[in-house]
Amino acid sequence: MKRIIIDTNFYAAFKKSDAAAVDLLRRAEFIGVNTVILGELLAGFRCGSREEQNRQELDQFLDSPRVNVLSIEHETAEFYAQVFHELKQKGRPIPSNDLWLAASALQHGLALATYDDHFSHVSGLLLANRV
Repeated sequence: MKRIIIDTNFYAAFKKSDAAAVDLLRRAEFIGVNTVILGELLAGFRCGSREEQNRQELDQFLDSPRVNVLSIEHETAEFYAQVFHELKQKGRPIPSNDLWLAASALQHGLALATYDDHFSHVSGLLLANRV
């Protein structure tokens, strides 16, 4: 996958030197991080004992020219509504933050790098790695 968006758990796996996560990020030409995932990461840092170090490492990651922070906008909300409706019809709801992540991936045509298998129920969503 050359153009991906990452989930919080994928970033965590990368930081733990998970070989698959490191390899996928190394090969990606475009790495998206949406603002919802950024919020999850910062909240996790705030609750932990290494907040400053984790923030510095995240800042280094975000400084890469291949990494792009993707904002939530009106078009993203339209995708959110589409995914929410589809999953409700299927009886397969997912957490709200994950709906925003799926919406961002679909909006920008990015493959999603995640370790959550519930994303496999989202039509048209390309997964960058197999869970």
